Amino acid sequence: MPHLARIALYPFKSLDGVMVQSANILASGALEHDREYACFDRQGKVVNGKRFAQIHQLRSQCSNDYQTLTLQAPHTEPQTFHIEQERSDLEAWLSDFFQFDIQVQQNSALGFPDDTDSPGPTLISTATLEAVAAWYPDLTVTELRRRLRTNLEIGGVPAFWEDQLFADAKHLVQFQIGSVVLEGVNPCQRCIVPTRDSQSGVATPKFQKTFLHNRKQTLPDWVNLARFNHFYRLAVNTRIPKDQDSVLTQGDIIRINGIVSNTELTP
Repeated sequence: MPHLARIALYPFKSLDGVMVQSANILASGALEHDREYACFDRQGKVVNGKRFAQIHQLRSQCSNDYQTLTLQAPHTEPQTFHIEQERSDLEAWLSDFFQFDIQVQQNSALGFPDDTDSPGPTLISTATLEAVAAWYPDLTVTELRRRLRTNLEIGGVPAFWEDQLFADAKHLVQFQIGSVVLEGVNPCQRCIVPTRDSQSGVATPKFQKTFLHNRKQTLPDWVNLARFNHFYRLAVNTRIPKDQDSVLTQGDIIRINGIVSNTELTP
């Protein structure tokens, strides 16, 4: 039976994630504490793995209350900062690592998602991770998880099961995880980050070429091909209708409700 097998939050955008047993839904439809903080440069642009490969070399750990952040750069001792009370020290440490000025910003209402039109959790199945990892001789499922940085992992289903959670551009697929209603929007367009080792930033040779070939070959017959202008897409972007006072919990059962109109489309 389809069920929620894992939940991952990324409290600081582009840094290490944390595994949790449950996640609260914010009024915005985002997960509480997911991408709540992010680094920005002088131009106000986010400092992430897409732009700066060296960020992969940073190891990080948030405290259970999300108040402190421990950082470690290669060949250094870990340093712990209270994110609010020691913000200037944290920014100075990060500026020294990146060699340019860093400003840490917080958005506790929405976070800093890549897709602000679909700020709900990203979703993939365990079987899909296993299938895709098998396309590469030295890639483990654990490493692929770190590269894709998906929030929700579905168990009890075959590979690419989640490809049924999106329809055409004018419609959404409504489904439930426990009592939480979600809307599947589209297959997630991948960036350069999954091509790199999550710990070193070193690129895997021919990662994207291998991915494109195998993704096309393994697409289910029933998938909506109109959503694939290219095949470098994996996992599902979602929305959660606003003002759901609900919690996602590991083990929650998943069921598909049906297709609904995409009310976010501009006339």
